[in-house]
Amino acid sequence: MTVGSKVKQTLITLKGAESTLRLYSLQEQDKKARAVYREAFEAVGGITRDLNKRMKFLEYEEPQYKGN
Repeated sequence: MTVGSKVKQTLITLKGAESTLRLYSLQEQDKKARAVYREAFEAVGGITRDLNKRMKFLEYEEPQYKGN
């Protein structure tokens, strides 16, 4: 497995986690728990954005990672 494919797989996993946390935050009745879920999905979203930038850099620097 190449670096590019590992980063892409990690991105997919993080996006799934972010979506799940967002869903939990919308469904939760307790305001404190809702705030915790919201904070968690926002944190994961930040990591996802940073990793996505890294993936674009990898694709730019190493064209063989594009489309994998």
